[in-house]
Amino acid sequence: MPTASTSVPDIDVLRHTIRASGLKVTAPRVAVLRTLQHLPHSSAERVFDRVKDELSGTSPQAVYGILAAFTGAGIVRRFDPPGSPALFECRVGDNHHHLVCVACGTIRDVDCVIGEAPCLEPSDDSGFTVFAAEVTFNGLCEQCRAAASATDDP
Repeated sequence: MPTASTSVPDIDVLRHTIRASGLKVTAPRVAVLRTLQHLPHSSAERVFDRVKDELSGTSPQAVYGILAAFTGAGIVRRFDPPGSPALFECRVGDNHHHLVCVACGTIRDVDCVIGEAPCLEPSDDSGFTVFAAEVTFNGLCEQCRAAASATDDP
């Protein structure tokens, strides 16, 4: 699946992605996947706000169900930043991480530190077989840092 920096695939590609994951192709599923291609790191509410006019009769619960099905099928990744509702994206399978601005909420993808999953090893795995590591880097984006330093200047 493309990342935010590439073009959004056409409807046939979206349908194929859904079908190849073992799910039935429906208009709501296509609309949700298309929305996530346009708006990575979106909450279910944001996705619903985007598709509700296009799909009359669609409910927030339907969007939550579609996102859960997509996550289970591996075509969407759920990301749970601290203090925020769950966010969803189509960039899957690469164990990437996220930079989150604690002031404005901007989110950027960061490639895995080592390059393959898991890119980190726990000090004690307690018998687990670790296959992925999820890291969130919290900080201030460039714009918020500049705004903060401008208010600090006399």
